[in-house]
Amino acid sequence: MEKSALIVIDMQNGFLDPASPLFIAGAPATVPACAEAIAHCRKNGIPVFFITREYLPDGSNVEHTRYAAWLNGGKPLSQGCAENISTAMPEAFGEDESDFHLLKPRYSAFFDTSLDLILRRKGIRHVILAGTTTPNCIRTTCYDAICLDYNVTVLSDCTSSATEEIQQSNLRDMANVGARICSVTELKSE
Repeated sequence: MEKSALIVIDMQNGFLDPASPLFIAGAPATVPACAEAIAHCRKNGIPVFFITREYLPDGSNVEHTRYAAWLNGGKPLSQGCAENISTAMPEAFGEDESDFHLLKPRYSAFFDTSLDLILRRKGIRHVILAGTTTPNCIRTTCYDAICLDYNVTVLSDCTSSATEEIQQSNLRDMANVGARICSVTELKSE
């Protein structure tokens, strides 16, 4: 059986709280399914990678397309911002000493990170994607993973978009380039 890893992307307060200018409407509803996927993977020895964003207090590493909203919305995902829009993740995810935590500077979990290096050193050839946002971070990570010759599974109930229409369109696009789309229940039954 092919070695797998779960990649959980941007499930942080700054994307989960409606008070944040970076809020993703579909994200809070995915927290229980993400927690279920995380627990399943930990129980079965599948490494869990948390890939997150953290902005510098001066905003010098914020994407230019988000900068105005970030600046005017309480500087989410940066040191000193309010806890409800911070980099913290849901308590439901728990913590495990075997988890990996990587910061990413842009949408893809592979862009300018050590993710590919660590996955290859661990002999992992299949990545399972969960998190937010599907049209940005999940999709770019999916495409980069495929370009790097990983097999990709996207957990449909563990990913989210601003609307259901956007979510379904992006899931179809990823399926069309070769990603497997399934639910966490289907993953657990394998």
